[in-house]
Amino acid sequence: MPKLHDGEVDVDADLVAKLLDTQFPQWSGRPIRPVTSSGTVNVLFRLGDDLVVRLPRIGWGSDDARAEHRLLPRLAPHLPVATPEPVAIGEPAAGYPWDWSVYRWLDGEPPAPGSGSSVLVDDLAGFLLALQAIEPADGPAASRGGPLRRKDAATRQAIAQLAGWIDTDAAIAAWDAALAAPEHDGLPVWMHNDLLAGNLLLVGGRLHAVIDWSAAGVGDPACDYIVAWDVLAAADRDRFRAATGVDEATWARARGWALLIALIQLPYYRHTNPALVAHAVHMVDEVLADHSAGVA
Repeated sequence: MPKLHDGEVDVDADLVAKLLDTQFPQWSGRPIRPVTSSGTVNVLFRLGDDLVVRLPRIGWGSDDARAEHRLLPRLAPHLPVATPEPVAIGEPAAGYPWDWSVYRWLDGEPPAPGSGSSVLVDDLAGFLLALQAIEPADGPAASRGGPLRRKDAATRQAIAQLAGWIDTDAAIAAWDAALAAPEHDGLPVWMHNDLLAGNLLLVGGRLHAVIDWSAAGVGDPACDYIVAWDVLAAADRDRFRAATGVDEATWARARGWALLIALIQLPYYRHTNPALVAHAVHMVDEVLADHSAGVA
């Protein structure tokens, strides 16, 4: 597996086999093969035909396994699409330092940048409405569920790093416009918190599953609408906004989240994760086009 971060641990099929042999011998001897993914925090290995092993590659993902094992049984029954089904949780061993997990395998492929269809618009809207309708009591605070302004310094730093690659003046203007939007004044709702193409699985053009729930929590739902600038074509965004009933202020904050996430990804992953960078470039272009056109 190519490394994406300083301090990333070595994870390969031999390590997975050792972990399984000592902790889940019922799966010893099954074929283990890596899964190609644009994911940045975890690595995946198919385990036979029906299971997948997910292991954090860096320390900030060390809580992912237990977070999903806590949250998914609570959320999954209320959602109209499939979610990862936890089967087992492993512990540090064989020199590997963190908890890891085994899930049922989910079929599907992530969408390409801007490739969404009117059917996918309806599927995404239905998913978000169902998620936001789940009772939020006792849900953990989502890391991207607070004020956009908390990310101001990091966003401006990323813009400066991208001088000569993007139109930095346009990026600053679009970012300032997002910061000017009123903050969320409603009740917190459940949010996936990382609703980008790499966490969507499509089968036959329909949304089949949403994966990677380790960052899910409650807060301002604006960040979950970033999918509109990643996956959907410009012509479909108005329909998506209408289908989800998003107000103008939330939509403006969502555009800001899409911009900042893409801007921060670009300098960090520009040499290591081409699939993620392609989506980030697309998101920046779409947000700046919206801003230039005066799209509300």
